[in-house]
Amino acid sequence: MRIKICGITIPEQGDAIAQMGATALGFICVPTSPRYVTPAQISAVVKILSIKVDRIGVFANATIEQICQTVAEAPLSGVQLHGDETDEFCQQLRQRLAEVEIIKALRVRSCEGLKQVENYTSWVDTLLLDAYHPQMLGGTGTTLDWSSLQQFHPSCPWLLAGGLTPDNVLDALSQLQPGGIDLSSGVERKPGDKDLDKVAKLFEKLRMANG
Repeated sequence: MRIKICGITIPEQGDAIAQMGATALGFICVPTSPRYVTPAQISAVVKILSIKVDRIGVFANATIEQICQTVAEAPLSGVQLHGDETDEFCQQLRQRLAEVEIIKALRVRSCEGLKQVENYTSWVDTLLLDAYHPQMLGGTGTTLDWSSLQQFHPSCPWLLAGGLTPDNVLDALSQLQPGGIDLSSGVERKPGDKDLDKVAKLFEKLRMANG
């Protein structure tokens, strides 16, 4: 299972989290976010990584040119689209970034909102389900209604996000079988400052669940 820890800002924390077992680190490329990092800051994290992990830049309603420039400047292996990007936008981005993983995040208000999923699966590699918040694009600490997602079986891999913490992650995984999980605020002291004790607790819980 993929384990993505998002909102990395501090190089030493990024390396420690990778060593604990994270398979992906997420970097917020949205200037209005309290977890925002520049391409130079992403490079500083990647430079000291002692373990190879996926490096995902998170964008929201950026232009294709802005995304491609960031991918070129920072050593990203994937991009996550967390805004109102259309399936046509994803198609155009796919043509520009053929070798880069594209993750489309869907902020779920209700099961009705999941009907749009198949519009995207031809152009993206992975989906991510996050909780809807009227003002915030992510890192809200709000969980999804996991029971309502039990029939969610898209034709591509998907990640579960939205208010996951070391204390509730096993409850979520007992109800759902995502291809991975994505945590941000649930393992933080404050936005962008990860609590390594909480991260360690997360991996401990996951190891227990896997026997």
